[in-house]
Amino acid sequence: MAKKTRNEARLRRHKRVRKSIFGTPERPRMNVFRSSDKIYVQIIDDFRGYTLASASSIDSELRTEMEGLSNIEQAQKVGKAIAERAKEVGISQVVFDRGGYKYIGRVKAMAEAAREGGLEF
Repeated sequence: MAKKTRNEARLRRHKRVRKSIFGTPERPRMNVFRSSDKIYVQIIDDFRGYTLASASSIDSELRTEMEGLSNIEQAQKVGKAIAERAKEVGISQVVFDRGGYKYIGRVKAMAEAAREGGLEF
């Protein structure tokens, strides 16, 4: 039996969690993806399969602010940005989908900044 990579294990965890998490039009799902140095967040209506809002550390609007910041500080900026963009679309409550990642570090920093920005989850 071949050894599982870290990403394969994360994808297994994500699949397991996604069985019970579903974004509705009233309360969409906020999904997180992180690479080794970037973080991406989407607010998704799973009922229709649409992305309602998104933010990432490579956004053209945020890219200039990201220079010289640590990964955690970048995640906090992305969290604030997703909260603002969600409010513009009229979303105040979401279901948090951490994407199979542990709730520490950048994922936690982004989530707490989104909460401070006004998102409820």
